[in-house]
Amino acid sequence: MGLSPDAEAGPAPIPSDMHSVTPHLVCRDATSALDFYQRAFGASGAVRLDGPDGKLMHGCLWIGNSAVMLMEESPACQSGSPVTLGGTPVTLHLYVPDADAAFERAVRAGATSVMAPADMFWGDRYGVVQDPYGHRWSIATHVRDVSPEDMRAAMAQFASA
Repeated sequence: MGLSPDAEAGPAPIPSDMHSVTPHLVCRDATSALDFYQRAFGASGAVRLDGPDGKLMHGCLWIGNSAVMLMEESPACQSGSPVTLGGTPVTLHLYVPDADAAFERAVRAGATSVMAPADMFWGDRYGVVQDPYGHRWSIATHVRDVSPEDMRAAMAQFASA
């Protein structure tokens, strides 16, 4: 997370181990969420910064090559979790080598199936789970390339069904 700045050149504007966009999830019981993401999605490299009350003020872990930041919900920070807010309009999209296996792993770890994996018109094997903290995750494996023309036709057929 760029915690070792180069004293001569100064810190990099974007830490070398981060991407330009990084999800930052607000969770009720964020400490438990760190453990869940490790079991469900194979997350690794968890960093924890606990507040004086023992709750997670900032956490970061990696799923594949992407960082995911977490924090405990906090009215003082105007940060409510999907549980408190009654849901979320955001889905985190996770590409994996085997969508079916990753989906089953997440469900075994405690996620709820929203949509079982199926082959989709855009060329992905795709399913959706909701984690115990209210966040939705789409899990996909790209299985075939689809031309833009074929995708438009398939999308129109899908929408009319």
